[in-house]
Amino acid sequence: PWNLPLYLLTWKIAPAIAVGNTCIAKPSELTSYTAFLLCQAIKDSGIPDGVVNIVFGRGATAGNALVEHTGIRLVSFTGGTATAEKIIVNSAKSFKKLSLELGGKNPNIIFDDADLALAVKTSVSSSFQNSGQICLCGSRIFVQEKIYDQFLAEFIQLSSQIKIGDPLDITTVMGTLISADHMKKVQSYITLAEHEGGKVVLGGLDRPEIKDEKHQAGYFMRPTIITGLKHNGRVQQEEIFGPVVVVTKFGTEKEVVEMANSTNYGLSATVWTENGKRGTRMAKELRVGTVWVNCWMKRDLRVPFGGVKWSGYGREGGKYSLEMYTEQKNICIAT
Repeated sequence: PWNLPLYLLTWKIAPAIAVGNTCIAKPSELTSYTAFLLCQAIKDSGIPDGVVNIVFGRGATAGNALVEHTGIRLVSFTGGTATAEKIIVNSAKSFKKLSLELGGKNPNIIFDDADLALAVKTSVSSSFQNSGQICLCGSRIFVQEKIYDQFLAEFIQLSSQIKIGDPLDITTVMGTLISADHMKKVQSYITLAEHEGGKVVLGGLDRPEIKDEKHQAGYFMRPTIITGLKHNGRVQQEEIFGPVVVVTKFGTEKEVVEMANSTNYGLSATVWTENGKRGTRMAKELRVGTVWVNCWMKRDLRVPFGGVKWSGYGREGGKYSLEMYTEQKNICIAT
């Protein structure tokens, strides 16, 4: 996919060839140059020709040709749910093994006994890192009513300080969105939120001021925070994949579990509480593939990673990747 092109491409290639496979990788057409540079790195590393093959093209043509090809036995895909649905249908005729890591509408749940300063600081990152273009971003923030006003005020203040601009500038926090079309899609959800009764308390459709002349035509958006939406409206249910989050008040643990689990997605969740038993209960109740308690984006590539429901199926990472890219065989030899 285009949001973390080198990281996600190498994460798939490495275990595939480590267990003896050859592989074909098809990068997003929006970030092809990263994969092109990887081609040269692979060649320079001494990996034999034909072990790693990178095919460029559009998903509907090059990607679909790979999915339908009878000589390919496994497809590992990271990307959108709509594309994954096509992969499932088009690969069914040849009974391919599939690993699908798809979208998310991840809840970020903050209880009133949480370390509020840490929760606010981390929530800014989990909301707006990479301009919200990470499948693990916490786009639905649920805050217990006792601390709701304080959290919201501090969250708005810290988010408003985010520096937007040239992504190659080390002091920049938020760069651009991937394309004009994607920016229009993200902006459409801000308009929809207002139609659904929401209030934009930070950001919105106004373009941020970009001082550097050469970047003024970029697809920049402000970090946007919305309140006052019902948990079952479209903005709270559909993946936006941009710098837009909704903050919602909740009362009880039972209530927030129901709201958190109400979407079709189930990739990850974050829980903030100083009560260890509550953290464990929440981790069991949330229908997602990964739960972080009092942290976010703490990754160990040896542990299983993947989602449930519309967020996909299959697990990769560590031994789970080795199992994904191999098939078990029972051999019985008479002696």
